[in-house]
Amino acid sequence: MTATAGGPSLPQERRVVTAIPGPKSQELQARRSAAVAGGVGSVLPVFTARAGGGVIEDVDGNSLIDFGSGIAVTSVGSSAEAVVRRASAQLADFTHTCFMVTPYQGYVEVCEELAKLTPGDHAKKSALFNSGAEAVENAVKIARAHTKRQAVVVFDHGYHGRTNLTMALTAKNMPYKHSFGPFAPEVYRVPVAYPYRWLTGPENCAQEAAAQAIDMISKQIGAENVAAIVIEPVLGEGGFIEPAKGFLPALVKFANDNGIVFVADEIQSGFCRTGQWFACEDEGIVPDLITTAKGIAGGLPLAAVTGRAEIMDAAHSGGLGGTYGGNPVACAAALGAIETMRELDLNAKAKRIEEVMKGRLTAMQDKYDVIGDIRGRGAMIAIELVQSGSKDPNPEATAALAKACHQEGLLVLTCGTYGNVLRFLPPLVIGEDLLAEGLDILENALAGL
Repeated sequence: MTATAGGPSLPQERRVVTAIPGPKSQELQARRSAAVAGGVGSVLPVFTARAGGGVIEDVDGNSLIDFGSGIAVTSVGSSAEAVVRRASAQLADFTHTCFMVTPYQGYVEVCEELAKLTPGDHAKKSALFNSGAEAVENAVKIARAHTKRQAVVVFDHGYHGRTNLTMALTAKNMPYKHSFGPFAPEVYRVPVAYPYRWLTGPENCAQEAAAQAIDMISKQIGAENVAAIVIEPVLGEGGFIEPAKGFLPALVKFANDNGIVFVADEIQSGFCRTGQWFACEDEGIVPDLITTAKGIAGGLPLAAVTGRAEIMDAAHSGGLGGTYGGNPVACAAALGAIETMRELDLNAKAKRIEEVMKGRLTAMQDKYDVIGDIRGRGAMIAIELVQSGSKDPNPEATAALAKACHQEGLLVLTCGTYGNVLRFLPPLVIGEDLLAEGLDILENALAGL
């Protein structure tokens, strides 16, 4: 029986009643092809009717297990009660004034929450925006204003967005950069500590990668010219790479010693996703600036730059902002999402998801040598697929595995510079029965490769 509304009341079950995509989705896909630009892609062309908890229901009545969360956005579940309640109340009051014209309390409250939640007990301020790319771009602006320098250092396999500047910061060419240049100047890329693929072994990765990165910055750019070092504490689109322990602290020390603003891009890894409020907490990193988006507002568009008050205040009045930045409805949704994270202890739930997923995935790795590596933390877990007997990337198997999962009603996402990583980002509120059923589907798909 089809539910009349989404959110937490949606039946938490997998249900496949048509081929995927079904006939109604196929009809909508034909309309989409005629009206929507071809450059906008979709992982799976099923059209959503409702979503909530750990499932997505499509227009054909299929109910899919959700291992994607809209790319780590609906961490509290789609249409979570507190998000809907607060956003609905705000909708009834007013939808927009532009904070730069007449401000409102919700924006201030979100900034106050960010000051409490982000690492460090120093004085902090925030500015709110619409998307992760906007947040990163504004973090660079703020760092340049503060340091009076121009160079920005980023890393192999990093992803930071699709605007002109953030395309320059992003490592992967296809589909993010191809044919869209020229890109913003004064961006420099250095190695990241990628344990699985470090040539001298994971035990040497942190020290050697940090030494290489710091040497390149010092010799090729000049530390005195660097405004910011920007890195994801767990690299997202690049393959859910956890930098080897010790790498990030070495970069932070170098940045601090040289007056460089250290920016943690927590857009995908933030808000309980890794089992901590922010992934950089794992090694005690206290960034100068931290960028957030995705999971911040339960599905509404909101992003932020939060950081040391003296750095955040470096930009001149009027230099930061945007018409929709910190929209009042999105701010209300963010307060609802944060309320949900606290009340349900979603950090603990993320850690339990990691325990269940890594246990099952390790057993699968023992049976199927196509799984080269299992990595990630909390509910940000991935498997890297390789050719049998080697570490050569296997994007063909990755695509086939994702397709097989989709056909059985499990939504999974791929990523990685080599296109050979299957990533798992379930809503943090997913039930363990659905989690287990999704892993069963994955295992059956592996067996069929």
